[in-house]
Parts: sequence; structure tokens; C-alpha cells
Amino acid sequence: MALIIRSLIDGYRYINDEISDPRSRDWFLIGTPWPGLALLGFYLHFTYRLGPSIMANRPPMKLDRIMQVYDVIQIILSSYLFYKALVLGWMNDYSFTCEPVDYSFSPKAIEIARTVHLYFIVKIIDLLDTVFFVLRKKDKQISFLHVYHHAGMVMGSWGGVKYLAGGHATFLGLVNSFVHIIMYTHYLIMSLKIAKPWWKKYITQLQLFQFILLLIHFSQLLWTKDCGFPRWPAAVFIPQNLFMIVLFGDFYYQTYVKKKPKKSANENGQANNEASNGKPKSQ
Repeated sequence: MALIIRSLIDGYRYINDEISDPRSRDWFLIGTPWPGLALLGFYLHFTYRLGPSIMANRPPMKLDRIMQVYDVIQIILSSYLFYKALVLGWMNDYSFTCEPVDYSFSPKAIEIARTVHLYFIVKIIDLLDTVFFVLRKKDKQISFLHVYHHAGMVMGSWGGVKYLAGGHATFLGLVNSFVHIIMYTHYLIMSLKIAKPWWKKYITQLQLFQFILLLIHFSQLLWTKDCGFPRWPAAVFIPQNLFMIVLFGDFYYQTYVKKKPKKSANENGQANNEASNGKPKSQ
């Protein structure tokens, strides 16, 4: 038993200390996985237990102004990350085929690693999306896809800072930041009621294209000759992106392609009567 415990401790030290990026070991929430796991544990607890119990006998909170400020902050942060990813790598000397991580302490390498860390912090901030849904009692929006994607992005970006703060995997941050610029601009426009959202399905198409593009990008690691970037991330990101393509594809089909059954005349009359009596129509 003691030998098993010793082996587990040695394995943990090897994974957490010996093979991690030495530059990021002392950065916020990166030293060990436990603070991040505790944060995700509380996120899940709040989403499914604590939040709904708090809001059970309360009316939905009106958070329009708070969410508008939040959307603006997200647009600014995503735009900054997109810009930094371009100028530090992907618009200049980064190779789309395979790009190694520069683990040196040069100013540029440190700036790239710090940008990856900021991306991780932004993924934590993204968890507020779910908090706002809970407080506004938008239970239908809290799908498995939504929660899985948000929690998965936090874990994936933590691993990026811990082990791969730069190189090939930063293409994910580039693409995802661009998608978030579009998404949060959409949310802001909707909140301000500037225009009708005729473009909603195109945002989902953009998200699908994102995962297809990332699938191709990480698949290159399988057949590209060793360039200094490890191949094990392909084993993580290829199945992950395939799974997201399936989930988002199903959402797109159910929302925009599948024909909904037409209501009968009796159902329409009942709905109209409910509306005239002050009761909202089902959505």
C-alpha cells in the first residue's frame, strides 16, 4: 500500500512539476490543478444546485446593464487576445503546419506565455455566462453543451499555460477569440435591441467552422515530421473537436434545419386565448 501511495506521489510530482513549463509555475492558478478544479467544482455546484435553490422562490433578476458592460469587456479582451496572437505569431513567423513552443525566457517568448495565461483567465470569466443564465432563470439555455464547453475550455487553457504556453496550440486561442468577438457583439446588439438577429444561424455556422478548422489544425500533428511540438495534444484535441462538431451540428439541425410540427387550429386558438388572458405563450 505504501508503495502504491509513493508511486502516486511521484507520478503527481512528475506531471505537475518536472514536465511543466518552468516559466508559468508561480503564475495565478497555475502552480497546482487544485484551485482550478475547486473553481470548476463550485461552478457546477452553483449551476445545478446552489443557484437554482437560491432562485427557486425569487423572480428572475434583471441584469441588462451588468450584462451589457460584461459584453463590452468580453469584446475588448477577445479583440486584444486576437490581436496579440496575430502580431506575436500567426501573422508573422508561426508555421500553420507545426510550430514548437519557445520555452526560453526571451521577452517575446514570455509575452506569448503571458498572453496564453490571459486567455486562461478570460475562459474563467466566461463562466459568468452560466451564472447570468441561472440568476435570470434561463434554464433552457443551461444545456449539457453549454456547461461542457465552458468547463472544458477552462481545463484545456489551464493545460496550455501549464505545459504548452506558445506554439501550435495557440491557433485555438486565435480562432476562438475571433469567434468570441462576433458572439459578444451579437449579445450586446441583442441587449441594446438595435436590430433583429437575422444572423443567429450564421454565428452557429461560424462556431462549427471553428471546430472543423481546429480539427484540421491539430490533425497535422499526426503526419508532420517532428518539429519540436509534442504530438500528445492531438490525442486530446482531435476527439474533443469531433465531439464538439457533433454537439454543435445537432444543435444547428434541431434549431435551424429540422421542421417543427405545425400547430393545429385548436392549439393556435388555445394559445391566443392564453395570450389574451395575460398568460405568455410557450416558447
